[in-house]
Amino acid sequence: MEAIDAAVRRAKQQGARPSLIMVHTVLGHGAPHKQNTFEAHGSPLGVDEVKAAKENMGWPTDKAFYVPPEALAHFRNAVRLGKQSEAAWEAAIARYAKAYPEQAATLRRRLGGELPKGWDAKLAEIGNPDGIPTRKASETVMQALAASLPELMGGSADLNPSTFTWLKGQGDFQPEGFQPADRQGAVGGTWCCAGRNVHFGVREHAMGSIAGGMALHGGVIPYTATFLAFADYMRPPMRLAALGHQRVVYVFTHDSVALGEDGPTHQPIEQVMNLRAVPNMSVIRPADAAETAEAWRAAIARRDGPTTLVLSRQKVAALDRTRYPSAEMLQRGGYVLWQAKPGQPQLILIATGSEMQIALQAAEALAAKGVNARVVAMPSWDLFDAQSAEYRESVLPAAVRARVSVEAGTTFGWEHYVGLDGASVGMTTFGASAPEKVLAEKFGLTAQHVVEVSEETLSRCSG
Repeated sequence: MEAIDAAVRRAKQQGARPSLIMVHTVLGHGAPHKQNTFEAHGSPLGVDEVKAAKENMGWPTDKAFYVPPEALAHFRNAVRLGKQSEAAWEAAIARYAKAYPEQAATLRRRLGGELPKGWDAKLAEIGNPDGIPTRKASETVMQALAASLPELMGGSADLNPSTFTWLKGQGDFQPEGFQPADRQGAVGGTWCCAGRNVHFGVREHAMGSIAGGMALHGGVIPYTATFLAFADYMRPPMRLAALGHQRVVYVFTHDSVALGEDGPTHQPIEQVMNLRAVPNMSVIRPADAAETAEAWRAAIARRDGPTTLVLSRQKVAALDRTRYPSAEMLQRGGYVLWQAKPGQPQLILIATGSEMQIALQAAEALAAKGVNARVVAMPSWDLFDAQSAEYRESVLPAAVRARVSVEAGTTFGWEHYVGLDGASVGMTTFGASAPEKVLAEKFGLTAQHVVEVSEETLSRCSG
């Protein structure tokens, strides 16, 4: 340990270049028959091998669990050092509060994870502009939030021109021209905490890990951003954030095959459903700008886990909220958006994101044929599933078996809502490289195809 500590101290003194500390270890050190073998990795050593290892190490063999006195003393010392550090911190905070009461109150609020009053007031001013991608709507929302939430901080995997996740005017955490030597004496200088935009670089896994660490430290609400297809690179830290109940916001754009000519490597098919499967991960795919604002509201307000926002590259039409329910209904995860006429519907179309317009067009075409169709907006499975049984029944009546989901992702998993009698319009293969409209026709992501599938489903369920 002393050698490692010394190496770390020497590395910290290197101001102009990185350091690599190599520690050579022996797997299962001391076990005479299993050290440096795979057997020492994934399986118990066994009684005889444990006894032999203790004999090799000079430990007593008559105790099942033994902690050497010097090790115990070392760790017990951490209790004393911890109390000293806590006392020093509290004294520093007290001095700070006396000199700067307003800033100290903000610091305590942020470290406690509380939100300031009126933090979401500016969201009402955003409106619901028509014909913009939800990624662009998200940019507007983020600027409004940044003004009232100094703790909002993050960046993208070198994709700000595409994800629109730059906090304008909030500076760079690591400014252009920054040198490692600038860290020396930076406290109070121009570099330390100079800005809220983090240059994560093209490294999604590291970006997710850094954001998780920021959330664990407290005082900030971190966010990350990249293309949805690249969520696979960031899955381990995202899973850990969900496991650890960390407040992190993951922004994913380019959310479907509609991104076009980038082709199947960049067109996400299974990613949304993968993320929905992660326990304690809230996943929201808004349909327009108004729902995007509500999605951000839900993400910031959530304190017991991470939230994934799934946003479009392509333009989407704004839902006329004088005709349809308020976008605030997103907070319930799913809601009845439209129905041909009152009473029990004959058919339920369930859609998310940019496919909401397809579902509405199909429902109106079915209504013209005399079908009492209902359209359900389902931006968030987890938020909807958390609602009362009565509310869920009011949205998706169990008696209505004719159900069709519409989403430009894998159809796998939609049985959760459409049941075994229903059908799903979506992707069962990888995408292709072609313009958006060509892909929509090729893969049946059109209102006409939804009408055809709906009629087949109605016929089957009424037979």
